[in-house]
Amino acid sequence: MEKLVYTGKTKDVFALDNGNYMLKFKDDCTGRDGVFDPGENAVGLTIEGVGDVNLRMSVYFFEKINAAGIRTHFVGADLDNTTMEVKPAKVFGKGLEVICRHKAVGSFFRRYGEYIEEGADLPAYVETTFKNDELGDPLVTKDGLIVLGVMTDEQYEDLKEMTQKITRIVADDLLEKGLVLYDIKFEFGYNEEGKVMLIDEIASGNMRVYKDGEYIGPLTLSELFFA
Repeated sequence: MEKLVYTGKTKDVFALDNGNYMLKFKDDCTGRDGVFDPGENAVGLTIEGVGDVNLRMSVYFFEKINAAGIRTHFVGADLDNTTMEVKPAKVFGKGLEVICRHKAVGSFFRRYGEYIEEGADLPAYVETTFKNDELGDPLVTKDGLIVLGVMTDEQYEDLKEMTQKITRIVADDLLEKGLVLYDIKFEFGYNEEGKVMLIDEIASGNMRVYKDGEYIGPLTLSELFFA
């Protein structure tokens, strides 16, 4: 038996009898006025099959990442029912997003454009933001995370190293398909022992990808990925 414990914008979370959790992927997408936008904080439309492709991409990458010896919450998936079984994990603070950037675009360029050319290469630059819609997901530094008691120095260093390794796995895989990863967003949590682990999903809506210099939207990216 599973028990609903949380209803999210794009996934519902159920508690399982074995102590793990089940994520049910939905076809609801974030956006505004019926237009898909992964950066929006509200459900704006429903697109048939989106939950399925997001789950399939997540399973594909979680299996690769687990095989590389990097901790994740992934246990297994039921593609027929669009569900994924995951280990229990606590989030950092009230939720933390981690971005790894290979190119100076988006919010990074808006902040630092007077110091760098748009699209310039970045050395797997890692930044962290608190999940807070009202405050616009504010940036927080390593020192800030430690001072605020969100994580330890060791946890941050593990998180950074894991982020860069995972990003390299995703980027290399996309490159084989002629796709270039500019940046990607992850979520991390920690287990009972305080060990950092990758959680949530690895889907096209969380990454900025280009092909032949042209931006590829998440829905098109999913189609190209599984072509």
